[in-house]
Amino acid sequence: QVQLVESGGGLVQAGGSLRLSCRVSGIIFSFYNMAWYRQAPGKQRDLVAGIFRSGVDYADSVKGRFTISRDNSKNTVYLQMNSLKPEDTAVYYCNANIGGTAHWGQGTQVTVSS
Repeated sequence: QVQLVESGGGLVQAGGSLRLSCRVSGIIFSFYNMAWYRQAPGKQRDLVAGIFRSGVDYADSVKGRFTISRDNSKNTVYLQMNSLKPEDTAVYYCNANIGGTAHWGQGTQVTVSS
């Protein structure tokens, strides 16, 4: 059974930083690409960052501010978020696509105050 558990969200002032973590169980973690998505109220869920065998990729809105990384020894993927803006406020979800099925964590709320 695949499980993804996010942590690290919270309330931060604009310009601040947070680091999100997503611990994954039930798969051979190192085999799979991982990604972070976010969903603001009333909006669709959008890709924020992905980490693949070929490298990493970011949404234009977070390039230069966010960094995705992984520690295969800990079955964990991270999202370091710096220079946070109020428009980064959303629920952040960890994602793994396994055999064509998308698996999601429960989400962690990030709120950036102005």
